[in-house]
Amino acid sequence: MRNFKLILVVLITAGLQTAAFAQVSIGLPCQNDDRKCAAKLRSQSPIKKMSYWESAFKKPVEKRVGSAPDELVAYLNLDNIVGGFPNKPQAVTIPDDFLKDVSDAIAELPGQVKQLIAKKLAGIYFVKDLGGTGYTDYINKGIFGLNAGFIVLDIDVLSKSTANAWATWKERTPFIADPRYRLDATIEDNGQDNRKNAIQYILLHELGHILSLGENIHPQWGQSKNKISLDDYPFARISWKAGNQNDSRYISRFEKQFPLRKNTVYYFGAKLNGDQMISVYDQLEATNFPTLYAATSPSDDFAESFVSYVHTELLKRPLEIRIYHNGQIAKTYKSCWEEKRCATKRKFLEAFLESR
Repeated sequence: MRNFKLILVVLITAGLQTAAFAQVSIGLPCQNDDRKCAAKLRSQSPIKKMSYWESAFKKPVEKRVGSAPDELVAYLNLDNIVGGFPNKPQAVTIPDDFLKDVSDAIAELPGQVKQLIAKKLAGIYFVKDLGGTGYTDYINKGIFGLNAGFIVLDIDVLSKSTANAWATWKERTPFIADPRYRLDATIEDNGQDNRKNAIQYILLHELGHILSLGENIHPQWGQSKNKISLDDYPFARISWKAGNQNDSRYISRFEKQFPLRKNTVYYFGAKLNGDQMISVYDQLEATNFPTLYAATSPSDDFAESFVSYVHTELLKRPLEIRIYHNGQIAKTYKSCWEEKRCATKRKFLEAFLESR
């Protein structure tokens, strides 16, 4: 089922904070800057076909967890070349204690969430050097006519971080460092601030992407934006509108209230200055985006709305951003689900979870 040649080199890496992981690097017949070659091979990948995942869907959902198979690792490398990312994902061996944290994180999800994902989730797979915390992609045709997808997570990022440390790292990435300003994020109380709960929060975001597949919640990522009307996407149109013929972007309905949104970039290439932290979150409060990451695209709007709603309202966990200026707290941002500005999205999520 492999449509392109893989050259496997097994390397052993030690010295990580929590464990040493066996890595598998993939050699590809494309140069690091040859996007045309990578795009062609990516389009031929077997992992985009439902037949590749038939055995995975026969397992209980909590058993669809493991190291990324060779074909998936190759696909991720090709995708990074196409996207211009320098990272080279590699397969890893998963330590038993880490696997237990993943299993417990899934087991403790709300029952309605686990029921929703059973027919759509091909599995959760781990690599090293992904280029971000998580990655979700769709399979061309899902089981029983539904769309389906898979999740890839970076074990290196997750193995090192507790929940609050990970959330703080993530929420700082849109900002250029400034010693006068500091942002801290809290998604767990002290007694629950552990690796398992970091994994659970990250999984919920990626599961939001999985659950959106085939639901007309937002346009599918990868679709040509300037040919799409949002009229058929009831969630997306709450906050977004399509660009005109000469504009391939989706445009927020809050561009006047949130002019700094267009400069919000996570993980790579921060465009916001550190001294803009307070202004960014002041502007965010004038919108119906529940988190800053939600304001980056329609698909991440739903995923962030889903994770923050399940996390705070169903699991009763905290979500708070604190911004310090010269060591003094200058701004606190909290979950919006009890606020009027997020009422329409709350109603949508309640119906989505209760009707399935």
